[in-house]
Formats: sequence, C-alpha cells, structure tokens
Amino acid sequence: MADATFEEGNEAPLNLGALSGEDLQIISSLTQDAVFPVTEMKWQAKQYRFALLLNRFRWEDSDTATARGRAYERVQSLLVIDNVLSVASQGIDRSDRDVILSLLEVSFESGEDGTGHVLLTLAGDGVLRLSVEALEVSLRDVTRPYQAPSGKVPGHGD
Repeated sequence: MADATFEEGNEAPLNLGALSGEDLQIISSLTQDAVFPVTEMKWQAKQYRFALLLNRFRWEDSDTATARGRAYERVQSLLVIDNVLSVASQGIDRSDRDVILSLLEVSFESGEDGTGHVLLTLAGDGVLRLSVEALEVSLRDVTRPYQAPSGKVPGHGD
C-alpha cells in the first residue's frame, strides 16, 4: 500500500503559527497524541529556539478517513517555539535515548508584558516548561502523510 499524498485529499501540508493563547489551542489540538523519540527535541540556546520533530496524528483527516473507510494517517511535523529563554523538564529520562514520548497538550501561561511559559504536557506525567520572552510557536508538516502504524485513532480511555 502506498503512502497517501496531500494532493489526494485536495489539501496542503499544515503550516501554522501561534502568537496568542487562542492560536496555540489550535496547534495543541492538532499535535495531541503526537509521538517522538527523546532524541528529536533540540534547544538551540543561541537562537532562542526549541524544536521537536513529531510524528503527528492527522486529526484534521480522521473524520474523512473514517467516512471513506481508509487508513488513519500520521505525518512528520516540526513544532518550533521561538523566543525561548530557558527550558526545564520534569518526568523525562533524557539519558534513555530509546524512550518515545507522547505529547498530550501545548499550553501557555501568560506572564508580564507578553512573557510567559509554554508547557508541553506529555503522557506519563512528563512536562517541558519553556520560559519565553514572547509567544511565537509554529507547526509545519515536513513529510507526506503515511499510514498510522497502529491503524487506530489514539484514545485515552476513562
């Protein structure tokens, strides 16, 4: 079976930006249940940038896939947070280079004069806290969609 293409769905790869908490909610909903190896997070301190290469479930396509009876898809995407002053983590063993993390939510805690913290909440009680000078987040698909290996829509149970 061949991988899907954006052209088949008459759609383009995602390329979104967030400069407000409301914008970030959209990015958060699109990145929910994205998975990535711990080795695919990078903080570029001199560029004030933190980036993740995610294997993102294509929530925007799941209803169409269900209706057409075709496979659910994932796509590799770059989640980039700019204006990052510092990064802290909790509940993440970064020494285990084989660990796969699952992103549950991206949120923003507002501070004074546009500053604040971007929180990346992970499954298993992990969290990344990025102190930012100003909120600037982008999400960009960088590969063609591919069939989700599980063949299922991600779920969280009760």
